[in-house]
Amino acid sequence: MLDKKILIIDDDSNICYMLKIYFSNEGYDVATAFDGAEGVNMFKNYEPDIVLLDIMLPKKDGWHVCREIREISSTPIIMLTAKGEVFDKVLGLELGADDFVVKPFDMKELSARVKAVLRRTNVQMLSDDKQVVRFDNLEISLQKYEVKIKGKPIELPPKELELLYYLAVNYNHVFNRDQLLDKVWGLEYLGDSRTVDVHVKRLREKLKGVSDQWDLKTVWGVGYKFEVMT
Repeated sequence: MLDKKILIIDDDSNICYMLKIYFSNEGYDVATAFDGAEGVNMFKNYEPDIVLLDIMLPKKDGWHVCREIREISSTPIIMLTAKGEVFDKVLGLELGADDFVVKPFDMKELSARVKAVLRRTNVQMLSDDKQVVRFDNLEISLQKYEVKIKGKPIELPPKELELLYYLAVNYNHVFNRDQLLDKVWGLEYLGDSRTVDVHVKRLREKLKGVSDQWDLKTVWGVGYKFEVMT
């Protein structure tokens, strides 16, 4: 399972501590913020995979935080609140929240909801027209033709980006050179199959040391794969 980053925004330090310990033990990377303004700044710098957001916050309440996050990102948000009124749930969902959990909550139930939202989001990333895939320290957008390493864009020629995207979308699947030429360069390509080797070599140079959770691997006698460590 890939490590995922959770941002918890809640002014109750005990709840933040409890959630951080629980989700850290489940293998997540966890950051916390104790007011809305800090939460928005933390979101921009930390780039989490999911946000657990309280409604009653100092400086900026959860509604404002949710709205500001939705202006810049589609990262999933689960609202946490002591309130249980239907109005709060409807407003949260209309602002773009993905789920709504009322305090006091059961940790196992919250964990299950986090996993469900992340699974749903991952499926959407592969199927919607945004065509974005994310792994540890890596984000690839085919729509924008943009690759980010640790949140910062890097320059990649189009075919290198397309090759990386195709391998990443089909992670842990091995492709031979001819298959990659067909999928990335197209059936009409008449060049040498060694162009795949050259592009993989260049990608490895640019991605060296980015993460120990995935790698571009050579499967000797077969081809290449984007390997995700489990």
